[in-house]
Amino acid sequence: MSQEFVGSGDPAYEAKVLMISVAARMAGMHPQTLRQYDRLGLVQAGRAAGGGRRYSVRDVVLLREVQRLSQDDGINLAGVKRIIHLERLLEEAQRRVARLEAELDAAYRRIAELESLGGFARGDLVPTNRTSTALVVWRPRRTPDR
Repeated sequence: MSQEFVGSGDPAYEAKVLMISVAARMAGMHPQTLRQYDRLGLVQAGRAAGGGRRYSVRDVVLLREVQRLSQDDGINLAGVKRIIHLERLLEEAQRRVARLEAELDAAYRRIAELESLGGFARGDLVPTNRTSTALVVWRPRRTPDR
């Protein structure tokens, strides 16, 4: 399904503006099927001011995928609903990973920038201007059983 969600960042792709008759025709389904899928939670239609259902292009793509999974692959509607839910979770996780990777790259660039400014010994982020000649002697404690 994710390969069909090409325009998912486009606001027009997400806008719930299609009347049920138009969305049903685009999906190749009867409007009653769309109503049933809405009741089952497979596709969440928006609502117009008068209460009529409104669908987006994304919804139409999803409706086609529901039809493909149920008719071509023989998956029942409960299974289709689960697949859709898991794919949404996966898409969210992929977006989050991409965002976190971008933040990590920015942090690494900032570290490199700070290190290139100089004043940081041994690549530390905290400047150390003095070296210590102190000698620390460590003596292990003896336990009574030795």
